[in-house]
Amino acid sequence: MLERGLLQEAQIREVLVREGAQRQRLLKGRGGTDTGGRRRLEVSAPEVLASFNLPVQGEKSSVLNEDRIAQVVAKEAGLPYKKIDPLKLDMKLITSLLSRPFARRHDVLVISLATGVMTVAIADPYDVELIENLRRITGYKISPVIAAKSDIQRIITEVYGFRGSLKAAAQTMEMGADLGNLEQLVQLKAMDELEATDKHVVNAVEYMLHYAFNQRASDIHIEPKREHSQIRVRIDGVLHNVTTLPRVVHAAVVSRVKMLARMDIAEKRKPQGGRIKTGKGEQETELRVSTLPVAFGEKVVIRIFDPALLMQDLSSLGFYPNEYKQYESFISRPDGMILVTGPTGSGKTTTLYSSLKYLAGPDVNIVSIEDPIEMVVEDFNQVAVHNRIGITFSSALRTILRQDPDIIMVGEVRDAETAANVVQAALTGHMVFATLHTNDSPTAVGRMLDLGVEPFLLSSTMIGVAAQRLVRTICQHCKKKTFLTPDQISLLRMKMPEKSEKKLPVYFGEGCPACRGTGYFGRIAIYEVMPVTPKIVRLINKRADTKEIMKVSRLDGMMTLREVAIKKLAQGVTTFEEVVRVTVE
Repeated sequence: MLERGLLQEAQIREVLVREGAQRQRLLKGRGGTDTGGRRRLEVSAPEVLASFNLPVQGEKSSVLNEDRIAQVVAKEAGLPYKKIDPLKLDMKLITSLLSRPFARRHDVLVISLATGVMTVAIADPYDVELIENLRRITGYKISPVIAAKSDIQRIITEVYGFRGSLKAAAQTMEMGADLGNLEQLVQLKAMDELEATDKHVVNAVEYMLHYAFNQRASDIHIEPKREHSQIRVRIDGVLHNVTTLPRVVHAAVVSRVKMLARMDIAEKRKPQGGRIKTGKGEQETELRVSTLPVAFGEKVVIRIFDPALLMQDLSSLGFYPNEYKQYESFISRPDGMILVTGPTGSGKTTTLYSSLKYLAGPDVNIVSIEDPIEMVVEDFNQVAVHNRIGITFSSALRTILRQDPDIIMVGEVRDAETAANVVQAALTGHMVFATLHTNDSPTAVGRMLDLGVEPFLLSSTMIGVAAQRLVRTICQHCKKKTFLTPDQISLLRMKMPEKSEKKLPVYFGEGCPACRGTGYFGRIAIYEVMPVTPKIVRLINKRADTKEIMKVSRLDGMMTLREVAIKKLAQGVTTFEEVVRVTVE
């Protein structure tokens, strides 16, 4: 580290003086003996050095962590460094080639196997004996890469724990028949055997949830196929394959999830919905579970609602100053109707919850009608729609008006009755938030008119409309500069001066370990905010079409979704591909 200019001599001396005490502290934090052998309890030099969080010389706000140390060690040893991406690992391959105790004891993880060469991640490049043992045990040629010990150990826990639980569950259940669910096991087995079986399934589900949390997933899909079940997770709006489950375990895993979500585990022919509240450390996360009977069994989708993402400060959602000022003026009004529009997965819930949180207080009665309730928030009075027992958006809204509300949030305006009730609520002195599935802000006006709302009622209650989308943001660790080609400029319909040779700089993510090679990390909203001005009121009253409303709004200064996205592109927030994917012109 000293030779490479990452640390100074004074820092090295401090580390050497404090090394013994720091090592003891790290050992104490690891607790008693480990089933995988004593190697797990040993603290390596990189771990001790990384625990000091020393600032890297010449790099602002950068500390010397295990990954950085592993990169330097790899360079010194003449081996490649690899930041392991769990999504690209073959769990079945890993667990079939090396045992968990061996992998744990020697800090080694199988990365891939191709044409007789087994690539393994190791923490110590100078452990020649390990390489020789791997060659002898597996019979393959070994190609080592260097990774941080903490990464290797964490993935060993996730992969071997998950696959081990599935394997144990599958072995216990394989009795010649495809056992439907855990209830059937009660009839077939003694109680102690059932508990042992249940423990494996319980562990598998917990490993799956922890894995999804660690990967920043927003959804988990458990999909039954003919020969096996597929687990996929959605990260930043894109689905990734994770692993497969043995066919015999699928029903038990689904039953465990349904049990946690307080759903009817005996009912497998009808779609069901439920929710789970989980605690990880000090943070509580809500999960919404949905089951759907498909060709080969029940498909389960678990949506993860992270409170930190669902309720944010309004100013951090992605509004530009002008749009933020307009939206803030909308929600600061004492009454009226605000529509938030966009397709499923465009971030409408986050905008609504963040808006309600902004307005919440001891002197305000906020009531929401949702189908289903996305996340339980104590500051709001939330009503869930139950069509089977007559609680619809419309009927709930009529009742809520007798509950002395100040602010009402309607999850979705789907029919004429709900649209009429929303407008009536706004007319009687309430602030009403509602969502619609429309492509842009002006279209929301046409949709409400199509649902039978009289133009004079709509124009007198509607304050404004905010249409939105989510675009993936460029990973800051691998951000690179490039220039738009003439074809790309033409596709974006950007006006350039004739014979202009000026190049337009934009950015993209090259792909790195932090973003799993995608070039993107996280998402941000883009907003098209349309205030209902006197001009728009006149257009609504004469039932003007969407194009005319759009034209007048733009003349009044409204930026369209495409224009806002291009602005994000120019500022280096997102990429050309995302702008084209998410917006249309």
